[in-house]
Amino acid sequence: MCKFTKPVIPADATADERRSLMFDAMYNADLSEEVEKKNGMSYVSWSQTWKCFKEFCPSANYKIFTNPNTGLPVFESELGLMVHTAVEADGLTYEDWNPVLDFSNRAMKSVGYTVSVYNKQTHLYEEKQVAPATSFEINSSIQRSLCRAIARHGLALKLWSSGEFNEEQTDQNNGQQNGYQQKNNGGYQRQQYNGNRQQYNNNRPAQPQVVQSQAQAPAPDQTAALKATINSTNDVSALVSLYLDNTQVIEANPELKSLLTNRKKALQSFNAA
Repeated sequence: MCKFTKPVIPADATADERRSLMFDAMYNADLSEEVEKKNGMSYVSWSQTWKCFKEFCPSANYKIFTNPNTGLPVFESELGLMVHTAVEADGLTYEDWNPVLDFSNRAMKSVGYTVSVYNKQTHLYEEKQVAPATSFEINSSIQRSLCRAIARHGLALKLWSSGEFNEEQTDQNNGQQNGYQQKNNGGYQRQQYNGNRQQYNNNRPAQPQVVQSQAQAPAPDQTAALKATINSTNDVSALVSLYLDNTQVIEANPELKSLLTNRKKALQSFNAA
């Protein structure tokens, strides 16, 4: 059971003072009995998160936005699928956009595509398939988005702050164990497929063999492009995805790595405010 002490709110407290007291109470709530472990990370399930949140804010409500063009709770651009949610409590609403990702934290689309990744063991580029998103991944992304919106009110925000860092490190380690890294140019090479999920068009010319003993520094124009992307990113999850997509490039450039780290800290501080 969620353990917390509801704050004593003075009768003459302003709306901001009342909300600040509630935020602190939710931020410091003891969720030890609700916390679960998965892949070395701590998290609270969406159902337990909503249960605890309603104990704090009985009149709280949420909204799942639907695409006006399709009526579906998912939005699509050339970058991938996104879901959009909002959670309201005490007259304060926080919205959240969350990407639909596969088990490797790659952006999913309504159609499948392939990415070219570097195998450290064979020193060759290999094609990996990203399957089309299903209702399961979309629903999981919606529940995650709602939990992120709730965290902006204070509840379980500590877990999100530490969990996203651990998730970033875990994904990086998994990629190293599997022998795959993103190409040096930092970009995905995508191609759509026709027919069922297994019938991908793999007629692209083979990538040249590449042997690398260490990460190479990015070209100046690539560095500038990454700087601009980092500075314009307004979501911590998007920053984590950017890092995963460009791990070699960022790790080889201390300036880029420092910029990304500082941007992430700034967004976390802003979201916690």
